[in-house]
Amino acid sequence: MEEKEGAKCFMIKAVLFDLDGTLLNRDESVLRFADRQYERLKKWTGHIPKDTYINRFIVLDAKGYVWKDKVYRQLVEEFCLTGITSQELLQDYLDEFSYSCVPFPNVKEMLEELAAAGYRLGIITNGFGKFQMGNIEALRIRGYFDAILISEWEGVRKPDPAIFLRALQRMDTASNQSIFVGDHPQNDIAAASHVGMVSVWKENAQWSGGIADYTVTDLGEIPNLLHDLKNNS
Repeated sequence: MEEKEGAKCFMIKAVLFDLDGTLLNRDESVLRFADRQYERLKKWTGHIPKDTYINRFIVLDAKGYVWKDKVYRQLVEEFCLTGITSQELLQDYLDEFSYSCVPFPNVKEMLEELAAAGYRLGIITNGFGKFQMGNIEALRIRGYFDAILISEWEGVRKPDPAIFLRALQRMDTASNQSIFVGDHPQNDIAAASHVGMVSVWKENAQWSGGIADYTVTDLGEIPNLLHDLKNNS
């Protein structure tokens, strides 16, 4: 665990998390899904080398920042797919992705420890409601959380401060009594810091944690971080 010089120290009552790239190992999940989709739909994809299909899907997906309707329209056009439409490929994604969800190490152990210690737990994630909730359930972690806010259902997306403030209100906690753990420098770290939360960056090779108060490389470090904050408050 790395602490930023001058980091905030308060009595923490609630811990909130991003989903993709923080609790869900999205890179590994997407890789697993694309492999399985290729095999499942080999009748239509078999003329394409598997590695080519998987790699192109990952590039077009752009870490989840391009919705899959555009991804599949592009794949159908580039690979001259016939007999299956982009909408059918999208539906397969919606129906099947959750079966490929991979958690980061120590997710359940960390949540168990925090829940046992009495912390209120929450998730704030961008995305479509039913889809993201299916992924949370696939990780078998839904029952740990007091509040789950998904942008489609809330009508507001990170990094808008409104979704963070709404989560704090639902969890009946103040911003300076809460930490937010995420991997994205703007949507998670800067946004949480902006509303006064303690920010914890889960290291991601793609980005820098920027202004995060603390940095962790593994979710298993979170309970020790909270223990240290409690002792220093």
